[in-house]
Amino acid sequence: MGAHEIRARLGNLSRQRVYQLTSRADFPEPVADLAQGKIWRTADVERWITKRRERLGN
Repeated sequence: MGAHEIRARLGNLSRQRVYQLTSRADFPEPVADLAQGKIWRTADVERWITKRRERLGN
């Protein structure tokens, strides 16, 4: 899952906001850093989203 997919998954956030989120210490580590950008495991990102929503009470 690249930044574009994360952006779409979270409701079309700005590129800057996705960068801020993916730079957080609690965000999963990317599995690759390609010329086009970083790549994350979909399951890791989905787990992060679920935990974050649980903490926010959503």
